[in-house]
Amino acid sequence: MAALTVDPADLALVRFGLSPLAETVAALASLMSPGRSTPGLTGGADRHRDAFAGLTADPAVSALCEVLRRTVHVTHWMPDFITVPPPGMETTIEQELAVVRATPADRVHADLTRSAGGPLPAALTGPDAADQVAAALAAAWSTLLAADWPRRRAQLQRDVVQRGGQLAAYGWARALAGLGPNVRWLPDAGQIQVNTWDTPPYEVSGARLMLVPSSFGAAWLALDPPRAYAVIYPARGVGSNPDDRTPDGLDRLLGRSRASVLRALAEPASTSQLVGLLGMALGAVGDHLAVLRGAGLVSRARAGRLVLYRRTTLGDDLLAGSTPEHRFR
Repeated sequence: MAALTVDPADLALVRFGLSPLAETVAALASLMSPGRSTPGLTGGADRHRDAFAGLTADPAVSALCEVLRRTVHVTHWMPDFITVPPPGMETTIEQELAVVRATPADRVHADLTRSAGGPLPAALTGPDAADQVAAALAAAWSTLLAADWPRRRAQLQRDVVQRGGQLAAYGWARALAGLGPNVRWLPDAGQIQVNTWDTPPYEVSGARLMLVPSSFGAAWLALDPPRAYAVIYPARGVGSNPDDRTPDGLDRLLGRSRASVLRALAEPASTSQLVGLLGMALGAVGDHLAVLRGAGLVSRARAGRLVLYRRTTLGDDLLAGSTPEHRFR
């Protein structure tokens, strides 16, 4: 199994981070399986596939996608140099692409060959392979994710707040249990299991260890030993747009914007996270929350420096009475 061996000092230093590049790689990987659902692209998969078809006219993009296709269907090994653990929550795509470009050619070829499970496409065999891959990833980011990143980032930040609260209240076993179908804390071994693939465990041994939520459905290890390791995990409540629906009775009752706020609280969120998620003005979100709270549909509680809003039972019941296919997915 893929696992990280950690000691108490390693656990004490675990931090959360966000990775636009991991999102980009996961988006491309998900598009390599046309017959499967693409959670991170829900509500716009056809539009993304059309954009993707245009992207693959570029030889470098096409070559990278061929490697990722073999990764998904054959080797199950993500190229390490394109999913390097991020430095923190404010990571930018430019920072991450600079790391990709700086990767030595021999490591690029080794990582890609391992992921492809055989010979590489011609576009990735030259000494400029790192630049080719970085350019392909930059094009994919710009085409598939950049415009939606503020909303997506707000969703991922919300997951981080919740995971941090679980960790503080219940400890590692509870916090890790929900990170993915195979992610769990193994206390007897002192290991974080990530999946069940047949690989030796990795010794963290004082390296930086990150937990990185993703809009997509897979969990994997991002490796940059001995500097850092990261567990990429599927975040909850992401990958769909709460306005990706037709108007229903709840919209007519509350108003479309206020109903959108209530739907978006499928998971607790702060005012600023809702602003990023919904694209509304801060004042408008605050006004809607005040009305919903006054009606008993949402409540609020402080979590560290954040004030988080969540739906009450009454709010859940009101949503349950609306048309199921129009609810927040």
